[in-house]
Amino acid sequence: MTNTIGWELYRTFLAVLQEGSQSGAARELGLAQPTVGRHISALEESLGVTLFTRSQTGLLPTDLALSLREDLEAMHSTAAALERNARGLGAGIRGAVRVSASEVMGVEVLPPILVALREQHPGLEIELVLSNKVQDLVRREADIAVRMTSPQQDVLLATRVGEVPVGLFAHQSYIAAHGQPEHMADLAQHTLIGFDQETPFIRAASERQPLWKRENFAWRCDSDLAQRALLRAGAGIGACQVELARRESELVRVLADQFVFPLTTWVVMHEGLRANPRFRAVYDALVTGLRRYITQEP
Repeated sequence: MTNTIGWELYRTFLAVLQEGSQSGAARELGLAQPTVGRHISALEESLGVTLFTRSQTGLLPTDLALSLREDLEAMHSTAAALERNARGLGAGIRGAVRVSASEVMGVEVLPPILVALREQHPGLEIELVLSNKVQDLVRREADIAVRMTSPQQDVLLATRVGEVPVGLFAHQSYIAAHGQPEHMADLAQHTLIGFDQETPFIRAASERQPLWKRENFAWRCDSDLAQRALLRAGAGIGACQVELARRESELVRVLADQFVFPLTTWVVMHEGLRANPRFRAVYDALVTGLRRYITQEP
């Protein structure tokens, strides 16, 4: 009979892959470093393979180890989802819900919506994941996501909540020093703030606004929050959600009639979570709250 390998060995193995060392994995998992070493040795012995080679610079994962990473991350997401489900068993709307959103949405838009929801259901535990990376809901990297791209998988429940307009803005100090562009072509004479790594979404946006390309940016950053900080500091002209910019009187919109990009916004979750009261409560609250944000209804 083949012995079943415990999840704790796989979890330690994944942590070493992610952290790059046994000491890093030990800190992440709250284990002693010798325990991490024993877990790796036990896993290698159970599988009959070598997962890491030792060098002067530390542990180097073998090709086999790297090939297992995607499946291990899926196992980790599933284990975390099972834990969230277990904490939410019982009557009422309670337990953990993992919500994924972009940095700006997660920092500037979602907190009031989620705070109001928890006031109604104090037993809810919200895990807010802020990343511009699309979390895999099928693999349960998150339970619910706020996305700016249309979901493709049939197993996902999705509600289109509307379009968030994005425009170009600059701090009034920058405008005072450099003036306002009157035409899109004038942007070539200005300092622009934009992205560093191009994504499929950004590529589609750039096709609609040909001047909005990486090579034209004097400031490049993939953090939306950092771009907003640069705007506030008067670094140049950059993109921002129109409603968020309205909250800051020192930001001035430029080329309002020539540059507007609508972010079509969706709330998405796995179809299998529809009947669960706590997931449904968070999903419905996000749909309602984001629609109010977009339409500015009270």
